[in-house]
Amino acid sequence: MTQPRYTIIDSDTHVTEPADLWTSRVPASMKMRVPRVEWDPEKQAECWYIGDQWINSVGVTAIAGWKEPYPSYPPRYEQMHPGSYDSHARLKYMDEMGIWAMVLYPNVGGFGNQVFGRLNDPEAKLACVRAYNDFLIDWSSADKRRLVPVMTLPIWDVSAAVKELERCAKMGHRGVLFTGEPQSFGLPLMAHKHWDPIWAAAEAHDLPVSFHIGSGDFGDEFSDDRVEVEGYAATSARAGAKLFMQNGAHVLDLLFSGILTRYPKLRFISVESGIGWLPFLLQSADYQYKAMAVKNARNDLPLLPSEYFRRQVYACCWFESIPDDAMLEFVGKDNIMFETDFPHPTSIYGKEVQRTIDESLGSLSVDMRRRVLWDNAKKLYEIETPKAG
Repeated sequence: MTQPRYTIIDSDTHVTEPADLWTSRVPASMKMRVPRVEWDPEKQAECWYIGDQWINSVGVTAIAGWKEPYPSYPPRYEQMHPGSYDSHARLKYMDEMGIWAMVLYPNVGGFGNQVFGRLNDPEAKLACVRAYNDFLIDWSSADKRRLVPVMTLPIWDVSAAVKELERCAKMGHRGVLFTGEPQSFGLPLMAHKHWDPIWAAAEAHDLPVSFHIGSGDFGDEFSDDRVEVEGYAATSARAGAKLFMQNGAHVLDLLFSGILTRYPKLRFISVESGIGWLPFLLQSADYQYKAMAVKNARNDLPLLPSEYFRRQVYACCWFESIPDDAMLEFVGKDNIMFETDFPHPTSIYGKEVQRTIDESLGSLSVDMRRRVLWDNAKKLYEIETPKAG
């Protein structure tokens, strides 16, 4: 049997959570207080609920390979790509694509744990976080070298978050999912030292911290008024593009926060945000830093924002064209990784993966292309790669 040729490490994919993830992991008395799946006759789809609160349709996070264009989605699990929710099917798909490893992010709880954080049930929302983290370790055990779990945290309680981080680090999680705008949930700003125990714990365990797009408050992005005048497809496209820019704001908050000075070995990642905005953001941040004499005013910010970025911050690209090596040299050639976003609506899938790589990274040198597709993610996540031969 011919061994697959692996050329890609995928830095952002998602697991479509199985229907019994939470109900099978909590006491019977709590099952109506955690996410469960029921058939919704109005939507004609399997949907997630907590109590009587509708969260989302299950299939909307698993559109890769679906026969109809968005906003259509698979109404049942059996109509999704099996690699969405089954780890062995995921590995098979990865072999087909030449993808050695995938970094794993959630769906149901939100990319900043918004869904769980809003529950008025302290016991249940902590149980939801712990159950998800336990599940992801079990799911990735199909091949611990290739499936890279990223934990979620109960960020509404710093002490509980540190305990969960310590627990998950011991289990084998290799990253931490956080929100880029905690203030949108009534929590202290990222720059506040309130969060230092979490940064200290992540640095001590050498775990990178991810800001995935959509980790803040969506506000009125999908309000009835917007959908009425724009249509759902256009609203989704506009909101999706806007989220990239919001992650730029999160990166700016980080660069001026003082966190990177206090924790010089801690790494952060802007996930699913693209990178085309980075040159302007870093140039403008450096310009403003110098113009406002920040170095004189803040002795905890001795470096330029671009220097902090190159030292400690990463970003992920997937669909956009990167013009040349010079762009990556400026933002940080060791800081950019590739992703597919499988199996989300905007993911690249199947034959589109290699075509997109050829088109978007085709102008790069062989060395730079290898860094983006393989080397940078391998080093950041300490991924054990296949032995030669």
